Amino acid sequence: MKAVVQRVTRASVTVGGEQISAIGRGICVLLGISLEDTQKELEHMVRKILNLRVFEDESGKHWSKSVMDKQYEILCVSQFTLQCVLKGNKPDFHLAMPTEQAEGFYNSFLEQLRKTYRPELIK
Repeated sequence: MKAVVQRVTRASVTVGGEQISAIGRGICVLLGISLEDTQKELEHMVRKILNLRVFEDESGKHWSKSVMDKQYEILCVSQFTLQCVLKGNKPDFHLAMPTEQAEGFYNSFLEQLRKTYRPELIK
């Protein structure tokens, strides 16, 4: 499992010109799920994302507070391309979990985030 985490003042996902979801201040997480990922890795990634200290504290000290400490929002986006392997001149996605399996796994990831944090702040 790979995750790209970015601090944002706001973020949204738009598909075909229609906004699917949006958040204010918080983090945007692009999540790439591999064939070999398990529930154990899912739980580990949830803990890491929620406790990652990427925000300032009240005194302005950098890298001191997590998204949970600040009560900020999280926007998650499934991104199979993070599992890309470059072979020659074309990308190879054989390490990415197949769509049918990945959808359930991704939903479990979101559910675990909601159980561990505040459900209304997970988009």
